[in-house]
Amino acid sequence: MNSKNFDLAKQLRHELHQHPELSNEEVWTKQHLIEFLKTYTKLVIVDKGNWFYAIYHAESAKQNIAFRADYDALPMDEVIDLPWASQFPGKAHKCGHDGHAATLAAFALEVDQLGADKNIYFLFQPAEETGDGAIQCVDFIKEHNIDEIFAYHNMSGLPYKTVGIIDGTALCASKGMTIHMKGSPTHASQPEKGINPAFAIANIVNAIPKFISPDLNKGLVLCTVVQIDVGEHAFGIAASTGDLRLTIRALYEDELNRLQENLENFAKNQAQQYGLQVSFAYNDEFPETFNHKESADKIRSVAKSEGMTLLELDEAFRGSEDFGHFTKLTKGAYCFIGNGEDYPHVHTHEYDFRDELIESGVNLFKALIK
Repeated sequence: MNSKNFDLAKQLRHELHQHPELSNEEVWTKQHLIEFLKTYTKLVIVDKGNWFYAIYHAESAKQNIAFRADYDALPMDEVIDLPWASQFPGKAHKCGHDGHAATLAAFALEVDQLGADKNIYFLFQPAEETGDGAIQCVDFIKEHNIDEIFAYHNMSGLPYKTVGIIDGTALCASKGMTIHMKGSPTHASQPEKGINPAFAIANIVNAIPKFISPDLNKGLVLCTVVQIDVGEHAFGIAASTGDLRLTIRALYEDELNRLQENLENFAKNQAQQYGLQVSFAYNDEFPETFNHKESADKIRSVAKSEGMTLLELDEAFRGSEDFGHFTKLTKGAYCFIGNGEDYPHVHTHEYDFRDELIESGVNLFKALIK
């Protein structure tokens, strides 16, 4: 990677880090990235409102290859002392999306300067953290007949600069599920005159181990209770409403869907038994991130050719990522570049993206288009 381009990308990363914006609020971030590309490249920029992409057009190209980076931040405080620390309390780039975006921008600089024999699309995506960013961009795949798409994520726990790859599912599918139950209130001394959802909700919680049993599923299936909110802080009134909030997660989307169906049906049966009304709500919905073997093999090949250490992952990560929306529509693969085995993990206060991974990501992407 050109040293001047690396310096520009590093400065860009620090500027993005100082101005974190949450999912679907990335107005400054998007515009700053666009201005960077307009200043340093001749690429075509296509502004799509919440998101944008840049295009390198090659003469007589027969292939359209896309690379994607996310650019939203997390609702966390910075805490650690950095020269480029977040200037906005309660918002910080604690997942490294500032580094992903800077990597893609630096890659765009190199392609613009060196050329390529394929059409290259640089997709800058919002709102990965909430799972609704990629779904905003999926029409891009068919509109431009994208043949293949790639992305990477920095990953603590993996050796420094090691490239981690796996065929098939790389990250689990997941979603937030709220089960809302409504009964009727009564005086706490006469509980029999009201309808209290607490017992039905308790029964649902107790049924969870049955639904996620390894004996009934071919892959990992998890159901995590994140909140139980029943009744009010009023000792004279029996509870009449309640919310059970769960994060449901699975290695395979079909098993996630089956878990959801089982939970809904059980909750409906409980509601009928106790005379309750029940409804369901969902948020932070992520597909499984699926790697096509052909694309994953290209990452394996170029990592070796670039002298990067390759790590074959034994299993998918339990976390989720919305990149899977793209690989439902075209070939592609998602890999990981290691922060170091003892480096602070993403989504923790001590974490900050390691600038050196920009060069690793750019070199990997450049090799993929050769």
